[in-house]
Amino acid sequence: MRDAREASLGAIAVARSVGHTVATAHMADHSLGAAWYALKAVKNAGNSPDEEKKRQNQQLPSEIKDLVLTAWESKKFRKV
Repeated sequence: MRDAREASLGAIAVARSVGHTVATAHMADHSLGAAWYALKAVKNAGNSPDEEKKRQNQQLPSEIKDLVLTAWESKKFRKV
């Protein structure tokens, strides 16, 4: 296993995304962290985080879309 100090920024963002996904079980806001770190991983891989965020938002069920987008804007996750 690689030492955490040797990990790339992309690998770190992926690990944090996974951590936030797991933490969602006790606090729903952590799901936003998972999405945000996934966007960081996309950016660190040289791809467009804006396109990925748009794709993520299109996948949201209509019943919770407004809630998620409102929460996203009120959190630190606005900018990748």
